[in-house]
Amino acid sequence: MSHISSSPAGVGGSAPFELHYFPPDPDLAEMVSSFYVARINVPRFDEYERADRPQFRFMTVADGEYVFADGHHSPACRANIVGPTSGRVRAIANGPTTMFGFGLLPAGWAALMGDDADKLTDDAMDAADLFGPWIDEVATALEQAQTAEEKLVIGNNFAREVLTRGETAPMWFIRTVDEWLTATPSPQVPALVEATGMSIRSVERMTKHYYGLPPRMLARKYRAVRAASALARGEGLDAAQLGDAFYDQSHLIREIKRFAGATPGQLSNPTLYTQATTRGRKQLAGKVGRIVSET
Repeated sequence: MSHISSSPAGVGGSAPFELHYFPPDPDLAEMVSSFYVARINVPRFDEYERADRPQFRFMTVADGEYVFADGHHSPACRANIVGPTSGRVRAIANGPTTMFGFGLLPAGWAALMGDDADKLTDDAMDAADLFGPWIDEVATALEQAQTAEEKLVIGNNFAREVLTRGETAPMWFIRTVDEWLTATPSPQVPALVEATGMSIRSVERMTKHYYGLPPRMLARKYRAVRAASALARGEGLDAAQLGDAFYDQSHLIREIKRFAGATPGQLSNPTLYTQATTRGRKQLAGKVGRIVSET
């Protein structure tokens, strides 16, 4: 099982914050972006998460909340399903906790929920409302697992079981959108319409259904988080082929702050959390799709 470490203490270490990424098993690669184990060893964790794809998260101590871009608050639960986000999210955890989670690609969201992704955009729900008491058994098994490898076996098997409840996504459309989002520094909606051969209305309906956002907002989101990730890794925007993605410096600052929760200047000295997130995902390159490893 491949392991991408994002903190020098290693899995099970004693650093204030640790985050470790793992690619999914091959049969889940089109539904799960990555698995991760996070250990928070501080009295209070209060960080901005960048705009992201949906997440399924288990926490050993669920004392905290998510504050979404529109100001909406959602409590942290032992098992949370976090929908796609249109802007930065403030994540708060009170007291030490361990998190095991995985990101959901559009096909994974469709397979899990079988419903429009935009219905949970900028929101989260208690997974027990969907699965009932069984989800507590999964959470307990993850808590009792002694190693990251054991957690991954449970996590892959859990994902394999639950990602069959909803609908089968049109992979041709998802691959087309993902290619559009990563092929150029600043994706243009007319190019996506042309690539799909569909009307703009149909494209908007399908991106909202599978990605939670209309195409223009989706392009802005991924342009900004790609740039923010490159800056946090110490890469120049020109080196990351993003030098012409923004109109000017004020546009760059505004977009990155909206979608990543920090200014370019702040990203030049990233927090442990931001550093672990951006470097850990980058280290997955070649094991996951570019839309995951570059953002």
